[in-house]
Amino acid sequence: MNQTLTIEHLPPEAVQQLLEYAPDYVKTAFSEKAAELECSLEAVVEMALASFLDREAFSFEDCQLAKRLQDVA
Repeated sequence: MNQTLTIEHLPPEAVQQLLEYAPDYVKTAFSEKAAELECSLEAVVEMALASFLDREAFSFEDCQLAKRLQDVA
């Protein structure tokens, strides 16, 4: 099975849906980090997810997981 991987960013709607289910302290932490970095909430959530998958990644574009999956396919 071949996977086609694309590099994309999280849409605002996806982040809002995700945060609906997050505890209040997580929502607050994401909002505070977005203000600190002067970037969007979507970018902060993407950074958090990307760094979970690849400690050196700042975004999905930096995440080497996609490259590793392509090498396996």
